[in-house]
Amino acid sequence: MNLTDIRDIKALQARHGFRFSKSMGQNFLIADWVPREIADAAGLDERCAVLEIGPGIGCLTQQLARRAGRVAAVELDASLLPVLGETLADCPNAEIIPGDVMKLDLGSIVSDRFSGFTVKACANLPYNITTPVLTRLLESGCFQSITVMIQKEVAERICAAPGDPACGAFSLFCQYYARCELLFEVLPDCFFPAPKVTSAVIQMVPLPEPPVPGDRDAIFAVVKAAFAQRRKTLLNALSAAYGNRFSKEQLRHIILDCGLPETVRGERLSLEQFSALSIALR
Repeated sequence: MNLTDIRDIKALQARHGFRFSKSMGQNFLIADWVPREIADAAGLDERCAVLEIGPGIGCLTQQLARRAGRVAAVELDASLLPVLGETLADCPNAEIIPGDVMKLDLGSIVSDRFSGFTVKACANLPYNITTPVLTRLLESGCFQSITVMIQKEVAERICAAPGDPACGAFSLFCQYYARCELLFEVLPDCFFPAPKVTSAVIQMVPLPEPPVPGDRDAIFAVVKAAFAQRRKTLLNALSAAYGNRFSKEQLRHIILDCGLPETVRGERLSLEQFSALSIALR
């Protein structure tokens, strides 16, 4: 069975009475090179264990299982469980975990199932859960690398440098935790049904320690304030957020003391500059 062949996909649908769910963002791959390239990019061998989110009918899961020592795939859609039971029958090292990845204890999954392995995450993520899932994966501290296919626009935003129009609060959040790289694009005609947007595969390699000094929550409080009103200068944005603690003149001096022009906008700042501001504000 070729899980990227539309005829085999439709035959699976017929056998199991499965219907695509728009609300779950289900678009299945019909280009066989894509799951191979994603699995190759993850850099797997028999010493690796992989957590997959949203295996669908299992085309990426098969490729992961051929390379890794163990695979655990979390699937929310109960109607896909019998489909996966068929498509992964020849993958004894692959396990399906029914449930919502946002509610499961990732640390327990890793410790219970992946002891002794180098642990990685790899997935074709539904667009509608990209941000919360990546946030969970990064904050868990469980993974040596995270290789995912997401919407190209979001991938570009995650990897954007300070000053790039695409750079935002989530860009800085991801870059606080990991080195982020856009690997390759995947066009809409590689999916069934075809989405309306282009996808991209990114890899996030968690950093061994935070890249900047300071308290994480304080840093991202300043980031949130700066990006809450992107059209305003940093001075006005901070005044709106911290006006109950500092006068505008005090905030002006804090910005200048950090080596920034008072007319700068938050989108121009690097993580290092946000760190310095958070320390000055505390």
